[in-house]
Amino acid sequence: MNNILLKEKIAEFLKEDITFGDLSLEYFDGSKVINGSFIAKQAGIVCGQMIPQRTYDLLGKASYTPLVKDGDSVTKGMVIGKVEGQAATLLTGERVILNLMQRMSGIATKTADVVKRLDDATIKVTDTRKTAPGLRLFDKYAVSTGGGFNHRFDLTGAVMLKDNHIALAGGVKEALTIAHKNVGPLTPIEIEVETKAELITAIEAGADVIMFDNQSPETIKEWRQLVPDSIKIEASGGITEETISHFKGCGADYISIGNLTNDVSPLDISFLVAGAIKK
Repeated sequence: MNNILLKEKIAEFLKEDITFGDLSLEYFDGSKVINGSFIAKQAGIVCGQMIPQRTYDLLGKASYTPLVKDGDSVTKGMVIGKVEGQAATLLTGERVILNLMQRMSGIATKTADVVKRLDDATIKVTDTRKTAPGLRLFDKYAVSTGGGFNHRFDLTGAVMLKDNHIALAGGVKEALTIAHKNVGPLTPIEIEVETKAELITAIEAGADVIMFDNQSPETIKEWRQLVPDSIKIEASGGITEETISHFKGCGADYISIGNLTNDVSPLDISFLVAGAIKK
């Protein structure tokens, strides 16, 4: 994860939360040194163990000790990290830290579940750009922590020609011709196809990657036989944790799933200061 961008993002989130200070701590001794624990309230995959210390460093003095690593499985009630530092640092940073770690751990947990359900080491499960605005760095790191792979980080990652680009160009062949004419040789060109005729055209026009959009596992198996090994196949469109197992052995190189990051149930994690009793 890019440490400079990570610091900038966390600083942005802190500014949103404490632009004018922390009113709840105004009348308390914020310099008092206290201890606290981060506790998993449900089983899952932990992600975001770099977040607490990076946040504390921007706020004051505190030292965070992770007790498990990113990617580790945890059970309900497990302490995943401990911290000692000034009360103002720990309490003011609590919500930003938990918001990020809960979301990241939820994404990692879901990704690990999807990979397990697919149960096919020949297919890489990837995310998409359907990430929460401002959180792409965190969302994509969480996918990789859960055993998935990252698709494009942004629009410069590759040329991806979808239905609207194809319509703009006037067809699959025309879209690929324009891309090949203008794009450098090291930039991959991917194109979406929805029919067998479009697939054949994409193969003949020299696509590097072909996306089978909204196709059944049976269709993917059939179409895969037409594609030379030099061209990679991506399956996409409406694939979820409930349907992913049907795609085992379909022949795709990648399966991209948008709801890894846009349909997230955060993993429940709490922060308790020593002496506090959670009811």
